[in-house]
Amino acid sequence: MLGLQTYGSSSEGESDHEDAAKSPPAPVPAHLLPVDKTHSISTAIAVCAAPAVVPIGASAVPRTLDPTLKEVLYNPRYEEMYTPVKGPEHPDMTMQQRAPRNTLAGYVEKAHINAFEFENQRRTFHTYGYALDPSVDEMADGQSYVGDLQSAYDDNGKTVFEAPKAKKLRKQEKNDNPEDIEGFLGPWGKFENEVSVAKPNDQERAELDELLSKRHKRGRIPEDKPLEEKSTLHIKDAYDYQGRSYLHAPHDLGVNLRSNAPPPKCFLPKAHIHTWSGHNKGISSIRWFPKTAHLLLSGSMDCRVKLWEVYGERRCIRTFSGHRQAIKDIAWNNRGTNFLSASYDRYIKLWDAETGDVVSRFTTRKMPFCVKFHPDNSKQHLFVAGTSDKKIICWDTRSGDIVQEYDRHLGSVSTITFVDDNRRFVTTSDDKSMRIWEWDIPVDMKYIADPTMHSMPAVTLAPNGKWMACQSLDNKIVIFSALNRFKMNRKKTFTGHMVSGYACQLDFSPDMSYLVSGDGDGKCYIWDWKTTKMYKKWQAHDGVCISALWHPHEASKVATAGWDGQIKFWD
Repeated sequence: MLGLQTYGSSSEGESDHEDAAKSPPAPVPAHLLPVDKTHSISTAIAVCAAPAVVPIGASAVPRTLDPTLKEVLYNPRYEEMYTPVKGPEHPDMTMQQRAPRNTLAGYVEKAHINAFEFENQRRTFHTYGYALDPSVDEMADGQSYVGDLQSAYDDNGKTVFEAPKAKKLRKQEKNDNPEDIEGFLGPWGKFENEVSVAKPNDQERAELDELLSKRHKRGRIPEDKPLEEKSTLHIKDAYDYQGRSYLHAPHDLGVNLRSNAPPPKCFLPKAHIHTWSGHNKGISSIRWFPKTAHLLLSGSMDCRVKLWEVYGERRCIRTFSGHRQAIKDIAWNNRGTNFLSASYDRYIKLWDAETGDVVSRFTTRKMPFCVKFHPDNSKQHLFVAGTSDKKIICWDTRSGDIVQEYDRHLGSVSTITFVDDNRRFVTTSDDKSMRIWEWDIPVDMKYIADPTMHSMPAVTLAPNGKWMACQSLDNKIVIFSALNRFKMNRKKTFTGHMVSGYACQLDFSPDMSYLVSGDGDGKCYIWDWKTTKMYKKWQAHDGVCISALWHPHEASKVATAGWDGQIKFWD
């Protein structure tokens, strides 16, 4: 403050200072006086506005090393070399995890190796079993080897390029004279002390025979004992007063079962009206009696086929037993007098529906997955079957011979559907493709396969013959044209159900206004054909609802079959 008071005075030298000391003090300006605490509002606070700056060259500043540096121009400290690259160090990492890595296994340094030398040592190791030790720097001694050390020292470590001396081979009998026809040996001469063991002795022969017999027994299907093929009639009145059997459709039902015209309008079923139960295991397939649908045929995994009444008391009429394993598919002929049953025991059997006898048996030693009679009345003696060995085989029931084979699929054949006035048929397979065939020509006329397509294990032809509904395993029902082009209708796709992994059979209503299908959860779904909108779904079975069929002469009656062994009738 005193310095500021004297600042700016014009006096210079000691005389001026002495005069100033002798003279009375000048009055101090009010703004330079100290503040009186009694009149002060707040006490004065000392603030240092200068930032804390570390002096240049201070040792407290750590230096960082870029991990990608190839050359360091000073001697860094340990802490600087092992500082974490970014952020704080992870507390739980092991030393191995902390180490820098440029490959999955660790850190690989670049090395400059002569390509010829590397290949030379590699070939030497593969040929002679030894090579120079690559871990010895600069090959200091030239005597460090890896592999077969004894061979390395015997050959003085010579490489394949230096060609060590050929090892002594066993002596071989020689006779290269081509004139000696009997004794000529060529390169096939025996070595010294070589023992010929081509023929087994008696003990070895017995062991071989036992082993071969076991293998043969394991690969053979046990069918030496003929299985009893029988049928059981469960009703007493198999014939009416005119001598007509149960295959004859009744007239007194209020429904014209012989009509070719569908019902004028179909409705959604609302109630469960009947359950057919009699199978011990799940049902795999159900089929209406041809044209009249007054009977229902069911094939089950309990190896039996049953025939049921649809009207009247709805009894089980007859049980057909003759397969060793589960039934996969069944098919009626046009008149309904015979039907085929395809089973996992590799047999297809033709049954007489009235007497219950087996008319004939067919097998190719492969599993049949689908069977279908030719729909023409003039070709009722022919039927086709899709098998597990990718073939479609046509049999003649009169002779029992195979008359045609269609072998183009790349997977087991799932379905066969006749289209175009029965001049062609469509097959689907586990190879996710669809093939169209001309009848009796074993080369497919059209092949439909798309990367987006899935396997289609169930196909149904529409009542008007123009469309095919295919159950696709990506939980969709896709529609294909059944006329010339066989093109997929992208606008008609029915979704909402879960069928992935199951061959759930689907069906159209007779007037083509609805589409019905089961699903893997036991539900039954009904969609509107025109809008593809789901109209109804209900829980039909406890297990998988494997099949749903709309009655061809009833406006609202649907039969469903499930893996719970029951067939249910809905109206």
